[in-house]
Amino acid sequence: MSQPCEAIVSRLQPLPIAGASDLTRAIWTVVVVAGLGALFLLLRWLMRRRFRDEAGMSVVTRRLVYLLALVALAATGHIWLGQAGYWAQVEGFVERTLGMGPRTFRALLWTIAVIVGYLAVRSVLAGFAARRIQDVSKRYAATKTISYLLGLVALIALIRIWLGGVTGIATYLGLVSAGIAIALQDPLTNLAGWLYLVVRKPLVVGDRVQVGQHAGDVIDISLFQFTLVEIGQWVDADQSTGRLLHIPNGWVFKQTVCNYTKGFNFIWNELPVTVTFESNWRAAKDILSRIANEHSAVKSEHAAQQIRKASQKYLIFFQHLTPIVWTSVVENGITLTIRYLCTPRNRRSSAEKMWEEILLEFAKHDDIDFAYPTWRVFSNPTEAKPGLRPGAGPQ
Repeated sequence: MSQPCEAIVSRLQPLPIAGASDLTRAIWTVVVVAGLGALFLLLRWLMRRRFRDEAGMSVVTRRLVYLLALVALAATGHIWLGQAGYWAQVEGFVERTLGMGPRTFRALLWTIAVIVGYLAVRSVLAGFAARRIQDVSKRYAATKTISYLLGLVALIALIRIWLGGVTGIATYLGLVSAGIAIALQDPLTNLAGWLYLVVRKPLVVGDRVQVGQHAGDVIDISLFQFTLVEIGQWVDADQSTGRLLHIPNGWVFKQTVCNYTKGFNFIWNELPVTVTFESNWRAAKDILSRIANEHSAVKSEHAAQQIRKASQKYLIFFQHLTPIVWTSVVENGITLTIRYLCTPRNRRSSAEKMWEEILLEFAKHDDIDFAYPTWRVFSNPTEAKPGLRPGAGPQ
């Protein structure tokens, strides 16, 4: 056998394990596995008494199995490799085979343990939160909080594993160069944008916002981007298109952020109604005023309190909060514009209800007609005012 092959075979020799205490370690392994199995059965019995949903129960059970399997793996590893001499043999085998030093090998194992533990604990806690919290928004907030807290703990643990304490962290941070910062400019900007979103909260999950040319409802905020359910585009009246928009967090520093629901929870909507010149526009205006007051969002004390509360934090001042009808003249008639407050998501439904009632009310009045673009022939000798007809001199 050639020299290279002999070297490879010598490196792949099995680890020597002394047989003196193998039976004891095997007994302890059985005890640990049996104990964890009994604990699993006990926890499953308790959960069956508390939870009635079989689908949710299966999810929680599967996550519990993952967590207990991780504990069993750690315990058996300690039993078989934790004795004096065995761990050193494993490290020596890895160093001979892979060329990996003992410190790097231990750091790698601890990294794997931290990542697996993070995933297992997050899965179990998220499952319990999903079972205990029925409200969708509260469940989302609880799941995000669990992920962030466990992620922070895992990040601290990984830094501690690889950098070896405060001195290592300071040394590492001092070695970060400007070139790396330039190369990661966009991710760092998005991370800074996430911190801004978390601290200042210009938008939160559930808000309706517009960022630049994109508008929608916020459904998720992560470290590098936030997600909107798009509204507008080819759909009228701020209705959803069904598309998801993933917008980088850094856009909050570069684009205008318009929030429909932050602080002042209402928006002004206008509904123009044009009647002919010959119509009784005063009666039409009275009808529109009554309809607007019936369908306006600001007709309850609760809405008025929200407006007053918003005015305490922001310089929001409106002279009229109640609906109003403005009168103007256009080419084909008299336009009566209803201006009223509504919630952002009820803009289309409120306009629809108003239009239906307007159509029904105008149909009851013979002296009110809708105006539309028409051609009209005007005879000045017969239709003009007497003083303006041809041949009429000064009286």
